Amino acid sequence: MQSHLLRICLVFGFTCALLSTNAQQPEAADTILKNACIKAAKEGKNVFIIFHASWCGWCRKMDSSIYDKTCEQLFANNYIICHLVVHESKNKKQLENPGGIALLNKYNGADQGIPFWLILDKNGQLLADSQIRAEGEGLEKKGQNSGCPASAIEVKYFIRVLKNTSHLTDSELLVIEQRFLQNGN
Repeated sequence: MQSHLLRICLVFGFTCALLSTNAQQPEAADTILKNACIKAAKEGKNVFIIFHASWCGWCRKMDSSIYDKTCEQLFANNYIICHLVVHESKNKKQLENPGGIALLNKYNGADQGIPFWLILDKNGQLLADSQIRAEGEGLEKKGQNSGCPASAIEVKYFIRVLKNTSHLTDSELLVIEQRFLQNGN
């Protein structure tokens, strides 16, 4: 009887440990992207992916701006927003989404810093990213990361991207512009 009870306790403990380990494993980047594209197709939106890390102050500013009470619904009406954790500090590497770095590299973001963002259509095709380029240059050309838009040039670029990838009106874009310009203060 004691032996049987001991086996049950060991199996239960092992199962709990296994479930706990799996519960802490972040979702793979390609799974997040796939699910976001499916949701975007159903809702008639594009996908807004933000690469970030827990230590990144500018990443927090980006989120604070997007989720500000003045902007949150505007973004929610037009985008499925996803976050991918990359470049985490050594003691928090377990927070990184598997495949996040590979996805960042695929879109020329390897040495661009974070936040780094992408806007994809419902099929996962790149529409825009956070890299400011010279007029007429394509998305395959590396540019300068605008990160969390704060300067007048960065915000102007961001608003142009939003205008081209959403149904936001000029008055709604003005609200977003004014909020993001506050990041430069």
